[in-house]
Amino acid sequence: MIAISHTPEASRWDEFVASSPQATGYHSWAWRQIFERAFGHRTEYLAASDGGRIVGVLPLVFFDSWMFGRFAVSLPFVNYGGVVAADDDVARALVDAAVASARDARLDHLELRHFARRLPDVPCKQHKVTMILPLERGSWDRLDRKVRNQIRKAQKSNLTHEHGGVELVDAFYGVFARNMRDLGTPVLGRHFFREVLQTFPDRAALHVVRLEGAPIAGALTYRTNGTIEVPWASSVRDYNALCPNHLLYWSIVEFATAAGCRTLDFGRSTPNEGTYKFKEQWGAEPVALHWEYPLLSGVALPNASPTNPKYRLAIGVWRKLPLAITNRVGPAIVRAIP
Repeated sequence: MIAISHTPEASRWDEFVASSPQATGYHSWAWRQIFERAFGHRTEYLAASDGGRIVGVLPLVFFDSWMFGRFAVSLPFVNYGGVVAADDDVARALVDAAVASARDARLDHLELRHFARRLPDVPCKQHKVTMILPLERGSWDRLDRKVRNQIRKAQKSNLTHEHGGVELVDAFYGVFARNMRDLGTPVLGRHFFREVLQTFPDRAALHVVRLEGAPIAGALTYRTNGTIEVPWASSVRDYNALCPNHLLYWSIVEFATAAGCRTLDFGRSTPNEGTYKFKEQWGAEPVALHWEYPLLSGVALPNASPTNPKYRLAIGVWRKLPLAITNRVGPAIVRAIP
């Protein structure tokens, strides 16, 4: 008999997540505290038990957004989440419990960010892929010749790179915030990245590329078992001719290889757009993502994408605002955008 708990023990939750090949690094219990502290969102972490043993989990983060309505996501702000379960019956029990909680909270929908399709009877988006690169000895020789030439160009342009922890937050954030402004997207708060680095000092790292001491590219990497993921990366477009992005990612390949990782996850992309093509040059292969949507209010599938025409004017205005304003206002806005 499957029982659903709304108040599971953190240690038992993490024990199950660590033993499940379906789980991602974001299913760790510590992310619940990050979502609560960095954004102030209500969370609900559901665990399914059979005979007292956890056999499935489903983490949820709740939103009450003036822009997008009332909904819950598993998981927001990051690439992956959703149900982790021993079998389909456990998965269904967890989703049914989540739908019941959502109805009680008068939500419009749930968004479950899965790799594989888990719920064939609900609407699904396949608008995103993640880009995966196997890491092997001799990675340099396996690179496309154009990529190798651009790495060399960056090295000859006197660019330097370093990696570290929370001490590099300001260097990384200056680049990240400027790039988000230029894209017309509100920026995550600096405190969010500090929370990630302080919570996972052995798994999260910052990588910064500099020109004459000034940061011009940066990324945050997050390690789970034998995979290093790049969920956030940016560069200052004024220096694109110097190829800082190529040096940044090559330094991450070297970092991951030295750490004994077998896979580099370049993170989420939209097929055939610029970032997708950049990652494809490195030999990364696309893996389809399946975002599934139990709908509760009969509304259409949500579309919070910057490609949505209704946001075009706001994006254009945002790009023209001073950084001082977007850095101050952006974190308050982005907390409502999953």
